[in-house]
Amino acid sequence: MSAKLKGRKSKAASLVPLALLSAAWTASIAGADSVASAAKKDHHGLPDGSAVPSQAIKAPASVPIPGAIAPAVPDGAADATVAGASTSGIPAAALSAYQRAAQIIDAADTTCNIPWELIAAIGRVESDHGQYGGNTLNSNGVAVPGIYGPTLDGKNGTQAIMDTDGGQLDKDPVYDRAVGPMQFIPSTWASVKVDANGDGQRNPQDINDASLASAVYLCSGTDDLSTRAGQEAAVYRYNHSHQYVDLVLRIMEAYSQGDYTAIPSGTYGGTIFTPSAASTIKSRQHQAKAQQHAAAAAAAAGATGSTGGASAGSSGSSTPTAPSVPDPVKATDPIKQATQGLTQGLTDATGTVTAPVVNTLSTLTQALDFCNSQFATIPDPLHLLDAARSKCASRVQGMTPTDAAALIPNTLTGILSWLGL
Repeated sequence: MSAKLKGRKSKAASLVPLALLSAAWTASIAGADSVASAAKKDHHGLPDGSAVPSQAIKAPASVPIPGAIAPAVPDGAADATVAGASTSGIPAAALSAYQRAAQIIDAADTTCNIPWELIAAIGRVESDHGQYGGNTLNSNGVAVPGIYGPTLDGKNGTQAIMDTDGGQLDKDPVYDRAVGPMQFIPSTWASVKVDANGDGQRNPQDINDASLASAVYLCSGTDDLSTRAGQEAAVYRYNHSHQYVDLVLRIMEAYSQGDYTAIPSGTYGGTIFTPSAASTIKSRQHQAKAQQHAAAAAAAAGATGSTGGASAGSSGSSTPTAPSVPDPVKATDPIKQATQGLTQGLTDATGTVTAPVVNTLSTLTQALDFCNSQFATIPDPLHLLDAARSKCASRVQGMTPTDAAALIPNTLTGILSWLGL
């Protein structure tokens, strides 16, 4: 094979025979090694005949969103996400898609050297492997009911991107929304879309198509993704955020350690950050910090009172110590740790433990607003949740937001069953 064919600029579009690709798709990862090696040696095209772009794609695949590092990782949850990456498991359909995508792209472009763990890390931060917003991957690897990012209308800190797909992919004919498990902007999806599993469709909601499309995007251009520099450059093109790049590469390294477990699709073994978790965490952090300041003030007041008492001849006085309030940003579970900071008692200047401050949904209006915020991310084209809002409010009234969030299911069918509708 000539050196020219092996170069990044000679990514030809020859079609890999369907029989060969079918064997690679359906065989186990270990059993498909010989098939993948043959494809790498003899072919340089993608399964549907398209090719890896020789020029690096500069338009981002996804964009930063307010209140989060990425859709499935709220601000302040980076450490918890990395800590859970080695134990929470990856749905079997997603794991298979990531590994196949790396094999296929290696066959199409022998100079990219992308590790499957990098593709998996992007899948984790963008959609929690297809599980974001109450979604699950069905038997074909398609996210159901569908993953859609926030409307990119320039409001509330979002980037303004006018519609580029006529609403076909993102159901919005005015503005664009990122779609699918890898959260592609429709205009960028048009540049990398690929039929990875031979079903005749190029579907961004299909974890197979989306994973290979991500590999195509990352491998476009001349970066060697076996190097740190190449990985950083490619991931930054994917999402123009240094915080995003740092998190993706940390998760990739965690997956690379091999301490992960594939789990059945539709199940999950770790913490799922819902779309409303970003605001919940941020609110808990602010309140926990305020309580830390109160504890410090109480300690200072106690110290002053103790010193004055000693000079006046008082006996038996001691300086009370304020309890330490853990930093929610460093917690393994940010929501739990931040809430813990709100419910921990404070010691005042006399040594009396004051009652903890507990925020509850004390009024029906507060409960209704909370239910509406939880329902906002649930796809409901038939408006079935309209009849559920008041029932939800009566169920959660008097609860803390944390307890209420844990009680409300994150799927439409789950909510209707929970409320007996």
